[in-house]
Amino acid sequence: MIAPDPDLAGDLTLTAGEGFTLRPLEAADAGDLLAHFADPKVVEFMDIEPMTDPAEAEAIVAWAAGQRALGAGLRFSIRHGEAFAGTCGFNRIVVERARLGEIAYDLSPPWWGAGVMDAVLPVLADFAFRRLALHRLEALVTPGNDPSCRLLERHGFTREGVLQGHGFWKGRFWDQIVYGRVAD
Repeated sequence: MIAPDPDLAGDLTLTAGEGFTLRPLEAADAGDLLAHFADPKVVEFMDIEPMTDPAEAEAIVAWAAGQRALGAGLRFSIRHGEAFAGTCGFNRIVVERARLGEIAYDLSPPWWGAGVMDAVLPVLADFAFRRLALHRLEALVTPGNDPSCRLLERHGFTREGVLQGHGFWKGRFWDQIVYGRVAD
């Protein structure tokens, strides 16, 4: 039986352990996103430069809304009460001939090492496999981001290889480590 296309409409607020809430990115998140992505430590392994302009954060919110409307992706803000901790979600969702989601996440430094993603990643994976009926999750990690590799491995992802020169940003080509996990 072929599963239906992912339903990304309606209220998609998720609750994770330790008091974390995941809510689809919205315009009200732009200020927090700007402060978050302005930090060079946050974007060190990402394909963006530190942000300086509110329009850049607004563009991320607009991109996320567009991906969600197309059923092609979904980004959440991660909050602990009212405090913004970071973002996570699916940079892309591919249904035709795949049923896979590419997960991604980023945290603000005050939340590093606090177990945020250990609480959030199982909820995100469960959402992908059950609600979205995806069969495979992938994550691309920039070499050097060892905490991200360890997180994925703790949560059942397998290191599958390295895509050499897979991305171009910040003036050069970057390898990407591929992690994968299939539904149980």
